[in-house]
Order: sequence, then C-alpha cells, then structure tokens
Amino acid sequence: MEFKNVTVAGSGVLGYQIAFQSAFHGFHVTVYDINDAILEKAKAKFDVLSEAFKKDLNATPEQLAAAKKRLSYQSDLAEAVKDADLLIEAVPENPQIKIDFYHKLAKVAPAKTIFASNSSTLLPSQFANETGRPEHFLALHFANEIWKHNTAEIMGHPQTAPEAFNAVVAFAKNIGMVALPLHKEQPGYIVNSLLVPLLGAGLDLLVKGVADVETVDKTWMVATGAPVGPFGILDVVGITTAYNINKMAADATQDPIKQKVVAYLKENFIDKGKLGVETGVGFYTYPNPSYRKEDFLK
Repeated sequence: MEFKNVTVAGSGVLGYQIAFQSAFHGFHVTVYDINDAILEKAKAKFDVLSEAFKKDLNATPEQLAAAKKRLSYQSDLAEAVKDADLLIEAVPENPQIKIDFYHKLAKVAPAKTIFASNSSTLLPSQFANETGRPEHFLALHFANEIWKHNTAEIMGHPQTAPEAFNAVVAFAKNIGMVALPLHKEQPGYIVNSLLVPLLGAGLDLLVKGVADVETVDKTWMVATGAPVGPFGILDVVGITTAYNINKMAADATQDPIKQKVVAYLKENFIDKGKLGVETGVGFYTYPNPSYRKEDFLK
C-alpha cells in the first residue's frame, strides 16, 4: 500500500497541523470540515503555520508555496474522500461525534481508503466496527506542534491487518515523523499515558486551591528542567481537548475533584472562548506568555 492522496477530517488544533505537515512532505491533502466558514479559518492558520516552519525548520518560501498548492478544501465528505488513500480523523474527542462521523464516512469512502484516528485517549477497538472496515482501521496519534515534536504513535486493534499497520508506519516516516509502533492497545498511547496524569495533577492542585497556575508551572520547570509546565502545556494542547477528556473521566467515575475541574474549565475558559494558544488566551496570554519571561523562574 502506497499513499498519495490524504484526507484530514477536522481542521482544529491538530488537524490543520497534520494536513500541512503531510502537504509539506509531498502528499496531496484534502482538508475536510463541516462548513466553508471553518475551512476559511483553517486557510488563515496555514499562513501562521508557515511562519513556524520558516523559523523552526528553515523552510523556504518555495517549499511553503508548494505545500499550500498541494492543499485543497472540502465541506462535502463524499467529495473530500473520493480519491483518498488514507483518511486521518481529527474530529473532537467525543465518542458519539466520532461514531456519527464514521457512520457517514463508511457510506462514501472508497474501498481502498485506510482510516486512521488521531484520538488522544480513545481506543481504536471502540470504533472499529463502526467504520465498516475494521481491518483497515487503526490509530495514528501526533503530539502538538508536530513539525517540532515529531512523534507518530501507531496503534492497531486486534482486527487491524498487518499491511494496513505497516503502511501507516511508512506514511508516518514519509512525513518526517519518528514512527512509534505500539504492540497492543493502550488508552493514551505512550505520550498521553505519561502526560495526562501530569496535566490532571496540575488541574487538581489548582481547583483544590493548593497553588496558582504560575506557581505550579514554576515548580515543575525548576525541579525538572522542563521548558514549560502543565498549564503551559494545556494551552498548547487546547483547553477544549482537556475539558473533553476530564468530562469523560468525571462522567465515568463521578469523582468530585474531576467534576470540579470540569466545572472550572467550562466556566472560566470554554464559556468565555479562552481555549489556549489557538485563541491567544488560556491560562496564559499569547504570543508572550509570562512563563517565557527571563525572570519567571526566580
């Protein structure tokens, strides 16, 4: 299996990064989202992303222009996937939204198309039968700012065909990723199995009133040498994603602290449109958050 045409479903925090990374490395990419207004916003994001590629990868204007030419946009799902060799799903981290999407996708995607989910915490086996092609379905997970943090975790489920798994591993390498195959299903893969408990602990400390945002981040940065703390990471990940993950955990466990975290995020961030780096305001204000100031760690 060799991929040439890739469709990325969802142009949110990670979707548009995946699309541009793939186009930058020579693939023809169709960006799908639910309406043209959202797609227009995605086009503006690619201009911002181009500047990051210039700064961090020394990308040339010619390379960036070529990448943009390989991008197309579609709000009609059937049109978006008609030539797709690979469909990467990056829709919101909500099981019902994903199930509804796969039901629609299964009706219009060509038989050749492999489906890959970029879900942060959900298992491919939760959706495999909903796709209509479980043997050609698996997970392909990227870290945020994928052009710099270029990990690609590939996770199948018991029905995933080896040739589909291997084809996605090869694709990950072809778009400049360090391919990280997982041998069995694991909620959160490797990265989020390590990261989510850290972010959750930071939020717990905040809502319990133990310490404020900057003190928690400063503690982590000074003690470990990390360049950013849990709340700075949450802004990059996107507070909507954090809210969805914590809400699923709160609903499943009825843990009062998780419920308090969900209420806090909704009232102070979601309802106010403060969603992190994407909107310019989250726990910090961008593009110059206080944790990047020279005196922050003093």
